[in-house]
Amino acid sequence: MEHIELFFKSIFIDNMVFATFLGMCSYLAVSKKVSTAVGLGAAVIFVMAITVPFNWLLDQYILRDGALAWLGPEYASYDLSFLSFILFIATIATMVQLVEIIVEKFSPSLYNSLGIFLPLIAVNCAILGGSLFMQSREIPSLGLAFNYGVSSGIGWFLAILAIAAIREKIRYSNVPAPLRGLGITFIITGLMAIGFMSFGGMLTGGDEAAQESQREAKVEIKKEEAPKNLISENTKEINQ
Repeated sequence: MEHIELFFKSIFIDNMVFATFLGMCSYLAVSKKVSTAVGLGAAVIFVMAITVPFNWLLDQYILRDGALAWLGPEYASYDLSFLSFILFIATIATMVQLVEIIVEKFSPSLYNSLGIFLPLIAVNCAILGGSLFMQSREIPSLGLAFNYGVSSGIGWFLAILAIAAIREKIRYSNVPAPLRGLGITFIITGLMAIGFMSFGGMLTGGDEAAQESQREAKVEIKKEEAPKNLISENTKEINQ
């Protein structure tokens, strides 16, 4: 249940583009064609699926305070969290180079269409944001970290795929001259963000129901304890 909840929340509610506005440069620049958007989105999913769990391992066993205890008790007091940015970026850059080699080998046309934006995945703030959010939210297990990386990548993929499809169709629309290009794209992005926010009520309804049931249980316990408290108070008065 926890995996499913994290999966859908990362895609719809905590979407990298619509909730935190990360990765906007690639989102706007490479969303003119659906085919290009699909290729870049797939590359982002692949990179995030590898870097987020790998960076989770780095955080758990090297970076955080006391993470080096497995080397011996003399290392238990070490705190290397100040190296988080450096190591996270190094991991991301390595994976991006791997993706670039694979795309160039198996799909030269996609490699040429992505152009400079493929190596720029290394500085895509959505990729680094996934690892930093994983660290700040203290995701407890490697499986959940992998889940979060994949689902965050899918959320970014859906965002760029949707805007690319809309921008292909909007070429044939009579858009006012001042809004053509990025103007209408920003407006559509805002409307899409509002649409994605509507999923919040659907996916958090179970949490609210659970909280309400907990409140009702506490009220029932207090009602049961009230007569006991009155009896104990009356007993004390009689003894006095």
